[in-house]
Amino acid sequence: MPISYTVREGLAGFQRAKFAAFTATSALTVALILIALFGLLAWQGSQVTQWLKQRVGEVQVFVSDAADPRATNALGLRLEATPGVDAVEFISREQAAEQFRAEFGDEAGALPDVDFLPASFRIQLEPDYANADSLDGLAAHFAGLNRVDEVIYNQPLLAKVQRNLRVFTPIALGLGLVVVIAALFLVGNTVRLTIYARRLLIRTMKLVGATDKFIRRPFLVEGMAQGMVAGVIACLLIWPLYGFFLRAVPQAPGWPGGTPLFVMLLVFAVGIGLGWLGSWMAVRRFIKHVHVS
Repeated sequence: MPISYTVREGLAGFQRAKFAAFTATSALTVALILIALFGLLAWQGSQVTQWLKQRVGEVQVFVSDAADPRATNALGLRLEATPGVDAVEFISREQAAEQFRAEFGDEAGALPDVDFLPASFRIQLEPDYANADSLDGLAAHFAGLNRVDEVIYNQPLLAKVQRNLRVFTPIALGLGLVVVIAALFLVGNTVRLTIYARRLLIRTMKLVGATDKFIRRPFLVEGMAQGMVAGVIACLLIWPLYGFFLRAVPQAPGWPGGTPLFVMLLVFAVGIGLGWLGSWMAVRRFIKHVHVS
């Protein structure tokens, strides 16, 4: 069968059954918006989770008073070279005093001198190492280094965050699965109704000897075309909706990949895929149930 015939017949389905095509395209659009928005929110949640784990998993390494500048620099280099360390920030005694005054304000005046605060290194770990087991091992390693006076990190808070993540992650995955399944049912049922409206056409084609493959192809093209239209409409709606969210929450991470183009292309591709899959499932089922007598 020529490809041109398949494409022509598939696109002609929009003209033959305008209402059915409109219904299927609308269902695809709603499904794509649901999937895209939930996916973007899930990505936002994962980014916030990584940031939170890094912040909670922050380690403070205090430098011994006996350490001279050369030994302090050597210690900083060893900390940076440690596997699992993402960033190391040196805080001098003067900076520590300034931070103390900034945090405690007028109450800091009760102390005549805050130069007793030691110099330290503030260490941020990579997300994979920001857990209780890895942090305990790294803290013990840091404590054993020369010129290290004390190692401090918030182990109870990190354990609490991990417990909450263990509860939140399955719930988020379950909700995502429900959204995807609902979208597939929405698309599949709508396309199935579209195919059902043309059951007489399918029966007629089988009467004249058309193979199942010959019958299926135009419907698959039509489904993909509906997915393309739905993808374009969904992109036009998702872009401003997510943009409004980013403006309302400036602290939130931006678009995945730094640009909306990646998300728009993904939504467009998923729309074509859903249109093809919904049409394939519907046509396959109805072709089997259409009997020629």
